[in-house]
Amino acid sequence: MNNTLHIAGREFSDNARTKGFWINLLMFPVILFASVKVPQLLEEKAKPTRHFVLVDQSGELESVVDGGLDRHYQRDVARKLVEYLQIHAMPEESEAEEKPNMADLLEQLPANAMDFNPTGDMSQSVIDMLDQLDPGIIAMLGEPGMLDGILAMMKPKLKPDAPDFEAPRHMLERAEMPEGAWGEIDPMTASKEEIVAHMKPFLLNQEKFSDHEDPLFALVVIPLDALQRLQGKDKPPIDPLIAPQLGVQFWSTNLTDKDLAQVVERALNHEVQGRELLARGLDGNEVQAAQSTKMLFATFDPKKAVGEEVVSVADTVRKWAPVGFVYLMWVAIFTVVNMLLNNTVEEKSNRIIEVLLSSATPWEIMSGKLIGIACVGLTMMVAWIFSLLGVLKFMAGPSVEWAGVLFEVIQTSGLLPLFALYFFCGYMTYSGLFLAIGSLCSTVKEAQNFMGTATIILMVPLFTMVFVTMDPHGTLATFLTWVPLYTPFVMMNRAAADPPMFDLIGTGILMLVTVILMLWLSSRIFRIGVLRTGQPPKILELIRSITTPLKNQ
Repeated sequence: MNNTLHIAGREFSDNARTKGFWINLLMFPVILFASVKVPQLLEEKAKPTRHFVLVDQSGELESVVDGGLDRHYQRDVARKLVEYLQIHAMPEESEAEEKPNMADLLEQLPANAMDFNPTGDMSQSVIDMLDQLDPGIIAMLGEPGMLDGILAMMKPKLKPDAPDFEAPRHMLERAEMPEGAWGEIDPMTASKEEIVAHMKPFLLNQEKFSDHEDPLFALVVIPLDALQRLQGKDKPPIDPLIAPQLGVQFWSTNLTDKDLAQVVERALNHEVQGRELLARGLDGNEVQAAQSTKMLFATFDPKKAVGEEVVSVADTVRKWAPVGFVYLMWVAIFTVVNMLLNNTVEEKSNRIIEVLLSSATPWEIMSGKLIGIACVGLTMMVAWIFSLLGVLKFMAGPSVEWAGVLFEVIQTSGLLPLFALYFFCGYMTYSGLFLAIGSLCSTVKEAQNFMGTATIILMVPLFTMVFVTMDPHGTLATFLTWVPLYTPFVMMNRAAADPPMFDLIGTGILMLVTVILMLWLSSRIFRIGVLRTGQPPKILELIRSITTPLKNQ
């Protein structure tokens, strides 16, 4: 036993003292924090303004597009205003005394309240709700002096050190062509082909567009007969192969940023739908009021206690939280078993293993390695979990609501103990497998060949984790649950769905048996391959050595 502990301590210290290990621990919270904050900063600061040129040959829709851009910007202002108020408002004394904690709020708030998205922005959900009730509320922000008036009304309720409100910049802007830039063509009478050919150098950034620092993002061409070529149930059908050439054309080299295209399309469709309502003798406001009328709808979970069956925001997040734990478990297990494999191959190739065998048995060496690397993995996982909780706690706030939601769910869901259990079982299973592989290989190149196959096997839980979450009691989830190599991952994924007791107990026994069997097989293979050099043993030789009693070998 002393030899085992000495070897375990040596394995732990050799890995824990490396710079890479500490960089790994420190980089995790940095990457986690940056993965949330950097996209926000890039969206607000680094993303260029999308300038576009509009050619409206119909002469009727230019103001419609401008109106759509204004509505889009006022929504951004309203969202920023709600976020500003949430951050800098003074808490009222009466509310502070009776204010429930976040966990209680999450349990009470229905999952479909305000179309709440757990990974999104609650301020955006508030704006969506207001816009559905009355679009004019958001539009009022564009009236002269309205924003200043709202800020003046808010000022007495803000903290004394609250900074001045900064309105967001315009992300979408219509740009006018510089004087003489059209050359000899008249965009109001020229064909679409001529307009596009003339604008392509600007769109491809081959020629600088005006004095803007940002390149021209898009060209929107509205043909003369655009209002006569509409799609609808009672409209003449249009061949889909020629339809793109007949309607409004949006030209841009950026195929991923759809914001501008969606704003323009939404504004144009809103206009033609309004005209269609008038043509049919219908009042647009009345139709909009009718369309905004909704049936009260809520989701209930029959497994919850009586009177608490309504599915809350916390329930929704709790169902998806195991996906993150599965991914974290996969990364951790893959990291530590790869570490174990490399250490074994390196010691064997450097003949260090022969020195160890002079004072310890193969079983003591193997168990020492397992314990030492397990401590490394445990240290890494504890550091990652505390980093995750710390970053989530720090980021929780109006601009990142999902961080606070996830923080409360992790604390109250009971997933952490299950994560620790399944991580241990997964580590023992895969470490035995990879330790056996390492003992059979004399060089890293040989180990990498085996590693490729093992990695493919280990990737299956990642490929299926979303499907398992969506159908935790389906055929795929049930089948993978009873595959010993995947049991820890799949059961962790199903943890929030209350899997049947038969699956919990049965797979628990299966994992225990698998761990014992894997360690027994690994010890036999390790004893055979640890001193072997040259070609690894053949399959039949391995089977014969495994089945032969130790006293006869």
